[in-house]
This record gives sequence, C-alpha cells and structure tokens, in this order.
Amino acid sequence: MFSRILLAFLVVGFFSCKPSESDPEVSKWEAQAENVEIIRDDFGVPHIYGKTDADAVFGLLYAQCEDDFRRVERNYIWAIGRLAELEGESAIYSDVRANLYMTEEEAKQAYEKAPDWLKELCVAFADGVNYYLHTHPEVTPQVITKYEPWMPMFFFEGSIGGDIERISTERLKAFYEQESAVAFWDQGKFNAQFLEEPQGSNGIAIAPELSESGNAMLLINPHTSFYFRPEVHVVSEEGLNAYGAVTWGQFFVYQGFNEKTGWIHTSTFVDFIDEFEEEILEEDGMLLYNYGGEKREVKSQEITLKYKEGEELRSKSFTIYRTHHGPITHKGENGWVATKINWDPVNALTQSYTRTKLNNYAEFKEMMNIRTNSSNNTVFADAEGNIAYFHGNFIPKRNPEFDFSRPVDGSNPATDWKGLHTVDESILILNPQNGWIQNCNSTPFTAAAEFSPKAENYPNYMAPDQENFRGIHAVKVLSEVKKLNLDSFLALAHDSYLPAFQYLIPELSSAFLQAGKGKENLKEAVDLLASWDYRTGLNSVPMSLAHFYGENYQRKFRSLSRFINPSDAKAPEAKAILEVLEETIAQMDADFGTWKTPWGEINRFQRLSGDIDLKYDDNQPYIPVGYASGNWGALAAYGARTFEGTKRLYGYRGNSFVAVVEFGEKVKAKTILAGGQNSDPNSPHFFDQAQRYADTNFKEAAFYREDVEKRAEERYQPGKR
Repeated sequence: MFSRILLAFLVVGFFSCKPSESDPEVSKWEAQAENVEIIRDDFGVPHIYGKTDADAVFGLLYAQCEDDFRRVERNYIWAIGRLAELEGESAIYSDVRANLYMTEEEAKQAYEKAPDWLKELCVAFADGVNYYLHTHPEVTPQVITKYEPWMPMFFFEGSIGGDIERISTERLKAFYEQESAVAFWDQGKFNAQFLEEPQGSNGIAIAPELSESGNAMLLINPHTSFYFRPEVHVVSEEGLNAYGAVTWGQFFVYQGFNEKTGWIHTSTFVDFIDEFEEEILEEDGMLLYNYGGEKREVKSQEITLKYKEGEELRSKSFTIYRTHHGPITHKGENGWVATKINWDPVNALTQSYTRTKLNNYAEFKEMMNIRTNSSNNTVFADAEGNIAYFHGNFIPKRNPEFDFSRPVDGSNPATDWKGLHTVDESILILNPQNGWIQNCNSTPFTAAAEFSPKAENYPNYMAPDQENFRGIHAVKVLSEVKKLNLDSFLALAHDSYLPAFQYLIPELSSAFLQAGKGKENLKEAVDLLASWDYRTGLNSVPMSLAHFYGENYQRKFRSLSRFINPSDAKAPEAKAILEVLEETIAQMDADFGTWKTPWGEINRFQRLSGDIDLKYDDNQPYIPVGYASGNWGALAAYGARTFEGTKRLYGYRGNSFVAVVEFGEKVKAKTILAGGQNSDPNSPHFFDQAQRYADTNFKEAAFYREDVEKRAEERYQPGKR
C-alpha cells in the first residue's frame, strides 16, 4: 500500500514540476516547435519546414545551434560588445567599438521601431536559440545566458567582416586612453610570416544563350574562412524557400538561391566610409564642435564594460563621444575624428531577409534600392533568364570638390553626405550582349568584357576597385565559353590555370639570362618553371616551387599588382630576383627535405577538432589538395599557410560553401561545403565532404520536398531529436 502511495506521489510530483506547465515561456517554445520539422539529408544539411516564416526561423536557429553552437554564440558575443567577458581585457576595445555605434539600449529602441513582421522573426531567432539551450542542459553558455530579440540589430549583415570591423581598435585605444594616435594609413601592414589569402568571393552569371538548357546559371563562390557559414535550406508556408549559406546566428540565407532567383555577394572596394575631422571647443565645461559657424554639443555617454581576468569579471568605464557625423574613433592631425559608416539595422535586416523571397529581377532591383548592403557587390540570375551585376549598394553622394579618401573638414557643411546614390545612379549591368558577368572583387570595368561600364561615367569613389589575377582568370575562361551545363560550369570555376605566374616566371627566366652567371645551381629550377604550363595540381613540383617563390617575391618586393594595374613600382633587379629564388630553394630543402616536393604533399586539408581556433599537425591524417591561392589568380581559391609547429601548409580560407545553380521550370544546383556540416568530431558529417571538396565532386542539392524525402537521414521536431 505504501509503495502505491509513494508511486502516486512521485507521478504527481513529476508532472507538477514539468517546465512546460510551470514556465509559460517554455510552453510557448514547445508549441512553436510543433510547427517545425527538420529533415537532415545524407550530408547532414538541415531542411527546415515551418508553417510561418517565424516558425522556419525558429527551426533554423535551433538547427544552427545543433551544428555549431559555439560559433553562433561567439558571433553574438562579438556583435553586441561583450567579447572581453570571454577573451579578457585585450578584447575590450572591440566592445567599445560596438557600443560607439549602438548601445544595448539603442538596440532595444531600434527593435521596438521595427515592423511587426520583422519583430516576429527577431523573437523567433531568440526563441530558437533559447529553446536549444533549454533542451541541451549539457551545453553551458560562456557569456550570454539568454538571447533577446534586439540582438540581431547588432548583427544585420552577413559579410565575413562587417563594416564596423574597419574601425581600428588600436586607434580607439589610443584615443580613449589618450595615447599617441595611430596613423590612419596602417591598413596594409605586411605580415612577415606568410602572405595572407585575399578575402572576398567570386560571382559568375551565365545568360541563357551560353547554357545547354537555355536557362540562366549562377556560380556562388564565397571565399571566407573555413566553417564560417553552414549550408541550410529553410521553407515556410508563407513563401519562403531559400537554400544556401547562412552566417552562424543569422536568420536569413546570405549567399544562395530560391526557386526563381539567386544571388552571390562579393566584397567591394566602393568607398562607403568617411572620416570627419571635428573642431572641438570647450565652454563652461561643455564639449562643443564647430559646424558651419554654429556651435553644437558633442554628445557624450558613459558606458561600463566587463572583462574577464582569471576567473573573475572586472569592469572598466568609458566616456564615448559622438557628433552628427558619427562616433569619435581617433585623433587625427587636425583634431578629433568622427567615422561615419552605414548603420541602419532595421532596414538592413529588412533587405537581408526580403532578398531571399523574391521572384525576378524587377523585384530584386526594388529590394536593392533599400541600399543598406554596404560592403558588397552582388551578382544575380533568375528563372526569367536575366543576369545582372550591382557594384556596391550603399554609396553616399559626396561633393566632388573634396578628397574623401582622406579625413575631411567636419566643420564645413559642404563635406556632409548628400543622401545615397540610387541603384540606377550606381554601376549596374543587366543582360550584357557577351552573355556573362563576372566579379572576383575586381574592377567592374571588365565585368562583362567589351560591354562593361566605362570608368569615365562614374565618380572615382564609386569604383576604386583594381583588377586582380582572379578577375583576369575569369575573363579568360569565360571568353572561351560555348555552352555550359552544371558540370562544365563547375570545371570552369575550378580551372587550374594561375595567371600571376605568366608574368612572374618569364621575368625570372629573363633575370637568369641576365645575371645567372655563377648561379648554375639555379638552372634546374629555372628550366623547370620555364617549361611549366602555370597549372596547379597534386603531383606538380613546379607548383610547389612557384608558390613559395611567389610568396617570397611579394614579401620582398610587394609589387605583384604592377603587372596588371598602373603602378609606380619598379621592376626588381635581376640579381635580387635570383636571390629570392635561391632563398626559396634553401627554405624548401630545409622544410621538406627537397624543393622537388609535389604540391599535394605540402598543400593539405585537415580538421582535427571543432574548435573555432584550429590546431594543425604535420603528423596527423590529412587530405592532399591540388588547389592554389587566390593570390596567384586561382578561381577556386584555397588559402593555406603554416601554423604553429607545422612545416606543411593547411587550408584555412577560400572556397567554403560553393554552389552552381541553373534556373528554369525547376531549379537545379550542385553544392559543396568545406569539411562538413557539423562541428562535432564524432558526427558523421564532421568531415564527410572534405574528399569531395578536394576532388571537385559536388553533391546534388535537394531543393524540392520529394528530393529531400528520398535523401532523408533523420527527421524530427526541435527538442525531440
């Protein structure tokens, strides 16, 4: 009898303590989870189906957290200005920078002003992450214990480096700690240890007349750090059906396609940030600045930030300053400097999300006129057969009498921005007669061969972009196109030619003819390079030698771009060129035993853990990779370098998520994701795409429900996996 009473008591106690009955918030999450289905395909790609867009966003964030919560978490710790709580006082000026442009209170105000539909998505974002944490008590948040709907106001655009990261934390520190100001022109500091892989992306659009099917095609080829974005597919009964790459923690597909349209962003060099030197005055203890002879108050605000020291949290207070031009970021030659950037979170989130639901070029162009996508160009294609290119998007109108490449006089109202250029006023290409458009972070004036825009028709600040070797490569292969299908388009995007060496190697051969006397030890290497076809490959010895020669050449002379852009740089002397080759051979002999080492033994793909900051080991398993650096003009850019304790090169950025898409009655696509979908080394999808990645063996994208069902490996609702 006693045992029955005890059992009944325990049952009643269990149900009375169920969180869903005692916590209305949990009940709400559980109810929304009922409206969501997640289907994982045979590569672990999540296909999220929701009744509403908000349901789909809820499921999308839940699925992202399943795949890599730490990256979701870190992106928001950084974005909202709490990085020092994780990384210590060394990160505190990253947090100052975030607060300069928007404090938490201002983010909440921005959220409250957002339209209801956007608020619903922001709530779904927060609920999706919080429900994941609720159902995974074994996961301990490092800083943010509860996610809030206002947080996306800080993280509204998915580029690898947001606009705010262009603000130097070193200069912030110099100003706010009243140290000597750091010079503005410190952007291109040269790393003596390795040649940094260029950031950016490739976008190529193919018109119907150049495709076998008669449909438009699109290459989506972001060049980011590896594991920066996962591959997702998100669908709702409200018209959302987007496939592509999402930046961890965001609720919109950033690079991708729906059934009717596709888009790829490439980093731009359009001038969209300006610095204003303010004339600061002090009267009666009040800080003022001169603006057109009028004395205006410098807005000041006290902020207190926390930082980690050992196991404790300490705090530090700052007074931050702003004028109507923007926050004060440093001290220039003539006074305090305010840095003005694009900061319009509600409209930026609106543009980022609505982009995923459009049906054709006309709708896409209308969306582009929101004009908040400041750091990117966009290459576009649609099912109606249109291809298009938008060079930049957020482009301030400026008085041409001033040089905005330097700080301008903030006291002169004539230096103020005069609104934004419309899309029609910007550089725009639509359906060029050559049948293709390319942008590889290169000049728009070669984007469509002879049908490209003309530089003289635009202000300098609109297109300061220079040509690069990837752009030259893209023009070369596209000029030879006849008819493409998805497979031949993939082959084109992975063409192994490296145009930088068509300049570097003949120069080296000429230098040997001029100054090679007494350097007979170099003859074998020079002859090998001279007979090379400038193509990379796993078994190529000249590729290995050329790579290290090119890196050492650029490190010493810093003049690679002179071959393809107007430059004052002088060609190195023959003797100096041969010295670089001699040093390269000695370096390779020391590191690899011989300079005659095939490229695939040096250039590697390795993923040993799911850590954000990966470690590499020459003695651990790896996949040999035949791709090469974008510095040399490789379209399929594979940035690799040495790391602590290694002699071999390990891929860390470049091709990450890649897709080739064909539009028509039904959309078709092939995709690859560097490594795999999941950050857990125990997951079968941790590294299952790595060999395919190295072999250019892309998988079919399962876009339609019937295809997803055929490849379903797992299906569940959030919280019920």
